Amino acid sequence: MRRILGFVLTVMLFFVGLASPGRALAAESGAYVAGSSRLDSRTLDLTIVSPNVDGGRRTVRLLLPPGWSATADRTWPTLWFLHGGFDDYRSWSDKTDLKDATAGRDAIVVLPDTSWCSAYSDWWNHGSGGAPRWETYLTEDVAQILERGYRASAVRAVAGNSMGGLGALKLTAAHPGFFRGAASFSGNLDPLHSGLGDGGYDKPGLACWADWTRVWGDPEIPAQRAIWVRNDPYEQALRLRGAALFISSGDGTGGLLTDVVERTVDLESKAVVARLRGAGVPVTAHFYAPGTHAWSYWQREMHAALPLLFTSMNL
Repeated sequence: MRRILGFVLTVMLFFVGLASPGRALAAESGAYVAGSSRLDSRTLDLTIVSPNVDGGRRTVRLLLPPGWSATADRTWPTLWFLHGGFDDYRSWSDKTDLKDATAGRDAIVVLPDTSWCSAYSDWWNHGSGGAPRWETYLTEDVAQILERGYRASAVRAVAGNSMGGLGALKLTAAHPGFFRGAASFSGNLDPLHSGLGDGGYDKPGLACWADWTRVWGDPEIPAQRAIWVRNDPYEQALRLRGAALFISSGDGTGGLLTDVVERTVDLESKAVVARLRGAGVPVTAHFYAPGTHAWSYWQREMHAALPLLFTSMNL
């Protein structure tokens, strides 16, 4: 009788796994795909439940390449685009022509959602740790789910605007080899010295008004300052060696008033480029005038960076 019951239980679990492929292909943290929606022939939205995010779940949008199938006998490289503050996973596909620009290319485009001011970091939370762990969510949960269930390979490149530019470079520096190429468009690449930390520039370069003692701690306290240093692309610039790099920003002019956010990230971006070049690390840079903190410029810079990003993935 026990053998019969054991056999029945095994069969039931097998069919539950078939009915819930997201759980069967879960990440090591237990994160899994709770649902998916095919918007059109290329666009697939995944709802991921993870213990590492605020609210428990987030959406990841995939722009699929020709011939893609979840049961294909091959894999595809992934090109990640990270959103800025106050944006989300829809921003790059809705506010630019990224979908058209990547049509026909042999890569999965990954558009993950974080939060309005995630900083693409595992938050300090005043020393208590815990969620949100945005860095862990992306580099472990999302990456594992895509590789286990959506035919993604371990070949990756990343780009982002504003806060997403910070994310693109900080994640590349923190995880050498994880991304082969990285691009920042108007990224706040030196938050420690941007006014949030030491006040080295005129205005804060990360304009999302979060409680930064919750995100990275108090930079005036040495042990917590180390968290800022670890998350600052300027401080970690030499760890970018080996990745193909593209950094661009505008001078803040072109509007009715000077765009102080863009002016600040321009100073930060130039500082990072100078540090990279001083250390002999190759980087493609484009600093332009006029240029404000706006999607019209990021659309143009995205087109300029795409050849480098695809080449970094051997495409």
